[in-house]
Amino acid sequence: MDISEVAKRSGVPASALRFYEEKGLIVSTGRSGLRRVFGEGVLDRLALIALGRAAGFSLDEIAAMFAPDGRPRIDRRALAAKAEEIDGTIRRLAAMRDGLQHAAACPAKSHLECPTFRRLMGIASAGGLGGRGGKKPARRPRP
Repeated sequence: MDISEVAKRSGVPASALRFYEEKGLIVSTGRSGLRRVFGEGVLDRLALIALGRAAGFSLDEIAAMFAPDGRPRIDRRALAAKAEEIDGTIRRLAAMRDGLQHAAACPAKSHLECPTFRRLMGIASAGGLGGRGGKKPARRPRP
């Protein structure tokens, strides 16, 4: 299957396919004229790469998930760690959502007079909501 067919069937642009080949994520089996040719297995490999990217793994991390013979060699501990990281992101985003919903409906004259909003500001300034600080929030703001 030539590169244009792989791009069409996978939805991955040819430029990305060439980049993935440079990174060692996929391997062409040869050329047909000037076009790279890939085996049928490349579609499964691209699907695994897409899954890894969607989960937030870097291309280098994904590359490490393949054995030298090209078969998947997925580290279950890395998957568990990524799931835990995603759980933390979900908790931070849920706290932000809850705080914003509260702020939108808060009866206080000024948001700065609202203890919940001030707590949300404190968490954000400490880095608990993806800010620049390094502290983790002690607790989630309550509406």
